[in-house]
Amino acid sequence: MATPLIAAVYWRSYGPANFLWLSDIALAFTLVSLLSRERLLAIMPAVGVLALELGWAIDFLAGGRLIGLAAYMFDERLSLPLRSLSLFHLALPPTLLFLLSKFGYDKRAFVFQTLLTWVVLLISYNATDPEKNINWVFGPGEKPQHVIPPPLYLALEMTALPLLVFLPTHLILLRLFG
Repeated sequence: MATPLIAAVYWRSYGPANFLWLSDIALAFTLVSLLSRERLLAIMPAVGVLALELGWAIDFLAGGRLIGLAAYMFDERLSLPLRSLSLFHLALPPTLLFLLSKFGYDKRAFVFQTLLTWVVLLISYNATDPEKNINWVFGPGEKPQHVIPPPLYLALEMTALPLLVFLPTHLILLRLFG
């Protein structure tokens, strides 16, 4: 599988903090789920990143100009092989949907994904460089924001993700696969 290769290259190129990205955590959980057949480990990433990954895929197909999530994929200053590894973002949504169809939905995923995300966001905020802005804990997009105090922004993000992304995804997946 490509996941160990991606992990090795990312570790060397970006360092260990890169593994705090929710998409990277989702990829790892998905791999473990595929190997162990542990349903919750497949469903949590579906709740947590499926909508975001679909946004990345749409942005990628639009050349990175729609919302900017995939803009780096078209930055020729970055290594093409390194950028190519990010194509896992395209494979993750159909893989998660396949696992949902195989395993069904686990109602616990919303709570567990929310708790995991809160922990990851707090670690990202406290242990990473604001200029890297991992998981956008310092502001939306690549750069930190300076409009509101950073802890307030983090609290808003920790509230918004579960309410505006995870809960709607949970309800849709529960209806489709529950």
